[in-house]
Amino acid sequence: MSGSDWNMRSVVPEDALSAREINTTVPNVARIYDFWLGGKDNFEIDREAGRRVAEANPTVYQGVRGNRAFLARSVRYLAGEAGVTQFLDLGTGIPASNNTHEVAHAAAPGSRVVYVDNDPTVLAHARALLTGVRGETAYLDADIRDTGRVLESAMRTLNFSQPVGLMMIAVLHCIPDEDDPWSLVRDLVAALPSGSYLTLTHPASDLRPELASAVMARLNQMMPQKTTFRPREQVLRFFDGLEFVEPGLVRAPEWRPGSPEEAANPAEMWSGVARKP
Repeated sequence: MSGSDWNMRSVVPEDALSAREINTTVPNVARIYDFWLGGKDNFEIDREAGRRVAEANPTVYQGVRGNRAFLARSVRYLAGEAGVTQFLDLGTGIPASNNTHEVAHAAAPGSRVVYVDNDPTVLAHARALLTGVRGETAYLDADIRDTGRVLESAMRTLNFSQPVGLMMIAVLHCIPDEDDPWSLVRDLVAALPSGSYLTLTHPASDLRPELASAVMARLNQMMPQKTTFRPREQVLRFFDGLEFVEPGLVRAPEWRPGSPEEAANPAEMWSGVARKP
């Protein structure tokens, strides 16, 4: 497909955005995250939940920005240095600055991106996200645990004979142990060709254990979606069989920071980028 033929398209059903009900009576993890980032796509119940978590960990506002900065740096590395021009972004969240397609297109014009999420609030912004996008960008309404559907749909936009950047930024903590998130990641990585990359961040339970426990407890008390923060050794398992890009599995702000200010961000997220041999 030539560059002039590339376009943006959505794989969200036409009636999905209007038919899916947005529940404003309980806090929502995507909207809370949007609130912490300073966005406007949240409700008072989300803001109250966000403030209660911030009481337990006042650095959360800075931390989510540190996580977002890692996303931009890792995509810039993949598209600019590693030569990856296809991205499968799982658990996209509400659009904010430096979305995957924006960073990728800036580094490698014409990059292809498939976003995947099943949150009704996120889906409500899908059309706006795709409007005016250069290059081929698609959006899939799916639960990331349905790996078969995710992969089948992604293949309509991405060429799986060429390397793909699998992005799992702050999403795996939403998958409980009983759903075996490690098997989920293995299945996704297994479908990708050699030279592909796994990029992820995950809230840490072992950097400041008492604080992490308090934050997780507050979130799980307030939200129907349960979260599981994990220690470094469990996050490391997601990368089994892959080759880490330096500096390996580190705190998100410590992964190739662009400035001393980025490195000093307090984000308590394990992060890494690794290549499939």
